[in-house]
Amino acid sequence: MTVGHAPDDKPPDDKPPDDRLLSLVTGSRQGVLATIAADGRPQLSNVLYVWDAGQRVARISTTADRAKARNLHRDPRGAMHVTGRHFWQFAVAEGPVTLSAVAAEPGDEASRELLELHAAFYGPQDENDLYRQLIAARRLVIRLHVRRVYGVVLEKPPGA
Repeated sequence: MTVGHAPDDKPPDDKPPDDRLLSLVTGSRQGVLATIAADGRPQLSNVLYVWDAGQRVARISTTADRAKARNLHRDPRGAMHVTGRHFWQFAVAEGPVTLSAVAAEPGDEASRELLELHAAFYGPQDENDLYRQLIAARRLVIRLHVRRVYGVVLEKPPGA
């Protein structure tokens, strides 16, 4: 059964996405982020993300010089594909994107947000060492504000 909304449809304002689709997004930390390159082609990146349920935001750490960051700075729209247990389980979460500032000094707002993300991915970190790494790499946070979720959630693949 296909659930959710087709990519071109606007979801009803009063109807939240199907819980099964949203659970694919909330239950994972790995996805493929799609952005729009300068020449209009899609650009895809494997990403790790942390889901913020209260804000309905997927937060992603990247460097300022990566294609996805440059693309989103120019055109702040994104979509993230998340897979389930088999080919017939996937969700696409789309919406506008905001970018944090580039981490510039230990303890600044961007550095603190990145510290939180990296701790979720890799466990507790030495703050001073991590701040130095984040600043040297020119890291920032991509925030995908999920407005629409669509996809497919079949319990078993067809024919299984």
